Amino acid sequence: MITTIDDTGRLEDAVMDGFTPEETRQISEWTDNIQVFEALRDLPSPVRVADMPAYVGGLGYSTDGVIIKTFLGTPMRHRGEQVGNFFLGEKQTGPEFTAEDQEVLELFASQAAAAIANARTHRDERRARADLAALVETSPVGVAVFDGRTGRPVLFNQESRRIVETLRTAGHSPEQMLEVMTYQRADGREISLAEFPLAQQLSDPETVRAEEVTLSVPDGRSVTTLLNATPIRAENDEVVSLVVTLQDLAPLQDLERMRAEFLGMVSHELRAPLTSILGSTGTLLEEPDRLDAAERREFHRIIDEQARHMRGLIGDLLDAGRIRAGTLSVAPEPSEVAALVEQARTTFLSGGRRHSVLIDLPSGLPRVLADPQRIVQVLNNLLANAARHSPESSPIEVSAARDGVHVAISVTDHGQGVSPERLPNLFRSYAGTVGGERPTAGPGLGLVICKGLVEAHGGRIQAESGGIGEGARFTFTVPVAEDAGQAGSAGQFPPGPAQSAPARVLVVDDDPQMLRYVREALTEAGYSALVTGDAAELSQIIRSERPDLVLLDLVLPGTDGIALLGSVPELADLPVVFISGYGRDETIAEALKAGAADYLVKPFSPTELTARVGAALRRVARPEPFVLGELAIHYEERLVTVAGRQVELTTKEYEHLRILSLKAGRVVTYQALLRQVWSGHEEGDATLVRNFVKKLRAKLGDDARSPTWIFSVRGVGYRMPGPAGP
Repeated sequence: MITTIDDTGRLEDAVMDGFTPEETRQISEWTDNIQVFEALRDLPSPVRVADMPAYVGGLGYSTDGVIIKTFLGTPMRHRGEQVGNFFLGEKQTGPEFTAEDQEVLELFASQAAAAIANARTHRDERRARADLAALVETSPVGVAVFDGRTGRPVLFNQESRRIVETLRTAGHSPEQMLEVMTYQRADGREISLAEFPLAQQLSDPETVRAEEVTLSVPDGRSVTTLLNATPIRAENDEVVSLVVTLQDLAPLQDLERMRAEFLGMVSHELRAPLTSILGSTGTLLEEPDRLDAAERREFHRIIDEQARHMRGLIGDLLDAGRIRAGTLSVAPEPSEVAALVEQARTTFLSGGRRHSVLIDLPSGLPRVLADPQRIVQVLNNLLANAARHSPESSPIEVSAARDGVHVAISVTDHGQGVSPERLPNLFRSYAGTVGGERPTAGPGLGLVICKGLVEAHGGRIQAESGGIGEGARFTFTVPVAEDAGQAGSAGQFPPGPAQSAPARVLVVDDDPQMLRYVREALTEAGYSALVTGDAAELSQIIRSERPDLVLLDLVLPGTDGIALLGSVPELADLPVVFISGYGRDETIAEALKAGAADYLVKPFSPTELTARVGAALRRVARPEPFVLGELAIHYEERLVTVAGRQVELTTKEYEHLRILSLKAGRVVTYQALLRQVWSGHEEGDATLVRNFVKKLRAKLGDDARSPTWIFSVRGVGYRMPGPAGP
């Protein structure tokens, strides 16, 4: 056996030869195989053993998986760094290994270590070059490089091509556009590249920093950019190349316009209560003698009510700003759902509301991990929204139910309802007019805040309505609280018995700024973050780094996350959380239907990110019991029962059943089972899987000709139906 290890000593790969299938099975089911490997891995020098069972027993381990008598092993080191181990067993001629054998093995190990180290160096260099190329190609700023001698373009990255695309004429490449393009500088000068070739201008180019330049073509189309230009010179001061960066200012101009519209809308919302306050104070100051006590009290009540309304508006505006900036944070703690609902109901009714609030909570609801003040704020906003859109004679209903690792809380009204075309826009801030309606900062802003607060807890919120006049139902989820010792963090994934190291999260995104933001947030929360901008390396990275979860951008150069989910087999073995700027319900539903564990809409706060990652990892580590007819799988206890009778399974048999049940409703291929159950054997013979599934069926009492639980998909793999129970 030859093994390789990473910098932390973790097993990367293993190549075995000379073992029968039965011996391979015996080793894989050996309970102490990992501990014995680690003991042999950490030996500082070669070791020769004449009686391997006695040697292993002397270390305090079980000898059930020891299938050899004589043994020779040595670490593989290159320049003092260990890269793996070389193990031999059962010398062909019979006797124990000799010093000469050890000398030969050390020579082989030294050569193998050098080869492995060289391969790793080459791999790291290739990855560094690929990372640099990906960084330039996926930069949110346009990058163009020109040859200093000829003036010909050498490189256009993705963003620079997009900027020029708005000016391009059909049939002309970006390079050809340079021949007809004119650019106007900040001082008013217009320069035509047709009249002054770029090569001529590059003979002594100037360094330009953050200058606003307008690029235009003869038909009048133009684009305004923020331009930087840096000449790269050789030792003789000759210009070798010119690096130009372009930032499209159109989004910033749109943002300024949106800000102006937002300020106008805010001014309108604040003007109404302010007008009431000024009118009341003016009357009280100018005509105090003409007012009786009741009238004065009423004016004071109006002032107090409108001032409180203004304070609430300002608080909502501040929260909306934090949500947009991704800085909204929550402080979760174990909380009783009934207490949160009752507090919200009391606050709602004390505000003078005349609607009755009916609460229907089942007994035995678990505590939730929630920031009490923020969840009460969500409930208050939903109650106020329900009251605003339903008559006072109509009651508002609040209910809750357990939903996997969450509790779902619903607020239902029987008012005017919501038309189907408006449902996707309810949680968007100032999403424009819908059906000719003027956008308002009242209910729209309140629902946006609800969405931000719920997602900061790692939950989701959605709206349902049968249409106009059918009322509406708003449902949001909050994570179930863990045990008291684990309840301090919404995002942290507490390590279990098999996980002493931090959970490893792979982040795949073509935006370098987003990669840095997510990596810092995950690292701060105690996770081990791996990042890449190259989707082509996804399979290799997953196999080599073995992450526990993947954060995957929905839109990537040349592909998309949903397509990758179907084309990269390794992704099917891991929980995948999409991150995207697209927040449409249809897109989210498509991603979840494709098999995603969750979906995060940009921008998001570090709190929401770590909460979602923690919730996804908890679902994998401690999923709900699987129930399918008489078959029950209790994952935490690793207990399998049929009609209440416990079924004794080997480790590999249980792993086959566990993976099939976690993917219930979907086909699990032979390769996926080999990859997950038999690590490193994904290209192996599917007969290995078939034999174990045959034994598994026999123990469960499942007839392969008329199966109840495990169905064969000819030539592909196996499938279990979805569970009938929770």
